Amino acid sequence: MKQVFGVMGDPIAHSLSPIMHNAAFEALGMDCTFHAFKVKQQDLGDALKGAQAMGFGGLNLTVPLKETAIGLIETDELAARIGAVNTIDFKDGIKGYNTDGLGAQKTLEDAGVDIQDKNVLILGAGGAARAIAFTFTEAGAKVNIANRTPERAMTLAAEIGNVNGFGLDVLDRCLEDTDILINTTTVGMDPCIGDTIVTADQMHSNLTVFDVVYNPLKTKLLRETEAAGANPVTGIMMLVYQGAEAFRIWTGVEPPVDIMKKAVMEALKL
Repeated sequence: MKQVFGVMGDPIAHSLSPIMHNAAFEALGMDCTFHAFKVKQQDLGDALKGAQAMGFGGLNLTVPLKETAIGLIETDELAARIGAVNTIDFKDGIKGYNTDGLGAQKTLEDAGVDIQDKNVLILGAGGAARAIAFTFTEAGAKVNIANRTPERAMTLAAEIGNVNGFGLDVLDRCLEDTDILINTTTVGMDPCIGDTIVTADQMHSNLTVFDVVYNPLKTKLLRETEAAGANPVTGIMMLVYQGAEAFRIWTGVEPPVDIMKKAVMEALKL
């Protein structure tokens, strides 16, 4: 009988995690299967207990469940400090981890972008923003957080320390000194592919713009980046790298990163 893994979120139909992980399981000859499950925030506790009872091997969590999981389950030290969980393991109870920050850092390293001592502006204050802000601050970046609701950005900034939080009304001024802009919101995600928080006229040519949205691969934000002559970085490898680290946690097996990337790229018809 196949061991079941999955990703929970709402919405979830857009997720390419099943394609990516099933390709990895097949390549390694593992008798496992990965599925997507639509789960509302208020149902997460019951869903996790149900997955444990049914013998699931592991789960990923996506919007809007990453922060909801805190307080419901045991977490490792990093996930507890971040305040968000994107990976669940069932080997010893229900334990949560966070691999988002590492995935984002490795994605920028792949693109030849060093984050140390760089001015990083993160759009959004949800689970992915929390993970990236904590990870990048510890790696020596100077982080600012901008959010539609300024209070959320300021609260997150205060929790991290040495980070500034503000509303979107000061983006123009802040972007002037920004080296790396990271969109962690769902703005620009399919089906709302015509939306963007930042436009070309607000960017400078030395700016690196990293959009964690990967469907579509070239979001409106990244098209604006190209129009400004700046450096666009897609979210595809963050999906792959965070998923690869989750794969290690679940299975103890080295994940086939190239195969996972190829599966996602093919699914996006690239």
